[in-house]
Amino acid sequence: MSIKDDIQNLINKNDICLFMKGTPDAPQCGFSMTVANVLKHLDAKFLGVNVLEDQNLRQGIKDFSDWPTIPQLYIKGEFIGGCDIVKDMFDKGDLKKLLNDKNLI
Repeated sequence: MSIKDDIQNLINKNDICLFMKGTPDAPQCGFSMTVANVLKHLDAKFLGVNVLEDQNLRQGIKDFSDWPTIPQLYIKGEFIGGCDIVKDMFDKGDLKKLLNDKNLI
């Protein structure tokens, strides 16, 4: 199975999937911590995937999404974006609405 298949499986099997540096309980970058904390604040259940554990995954997720930075958030299979986008959506109430609309919170 390719790294692309592995990534697609993670996204398919988890309603909310956050590719991040570190883990939700021990983030290893401020941007990853911000997105994880936003999701925790909204009481969203999510999978945090630590890209630092596997260099192929770290580059693979960037290639998969055609997005150059980490963290990357996927909700119900849809790529939402990175830290700035997620924070902006949270500040405007759009993220909470999206999660509500998809019955995830």
